[in-house]
Amino acid sequence: MAKNNKALPKGKVEIDRDILLSIINLATKEINGVESLTNDYLPFYKKMIKPKDEGVSIKFDTNGVVNVDVYIRVYIGYSVPDVAYRVQENIKNSLTTMVGIKPGKINVHVYGVACDEEIQ
Repeated sequence: MAKNNKALPKGKVEIDRDILLSIINLATKEINGVESLTNDYLPFYKKMIKPKDEGVSIKFDTNGVVNVDVYIRVYIGYSVPDVAYRVQENIKNSLTTMVGIKPGKINVHVYGVACDEEIQ
């Protein structure tokens, strides 16, 4: 019994923007030293319109490459460059393994340092 091995046409996979935001959000919060994502970079009126984009900005360029900006607060006592690097790597690995997207630029913006409640 010979099988007919015809090449099937390639399909198209679409991923909702909210799914990408959730993956990036979770990948960022997994890193020790990250206190939270913040949307302090947005003007007041945009904070009211886009509550889902908490601390994450996604832009697609013409080639379909995803560029990511993440805005975070870091706990006091953690190395900011080390936390930022680990956030970049975790986002890159999460997007690659979960949805098969290789991101372009991943920019991490640190918008503040947070103290533990015990210290305050």
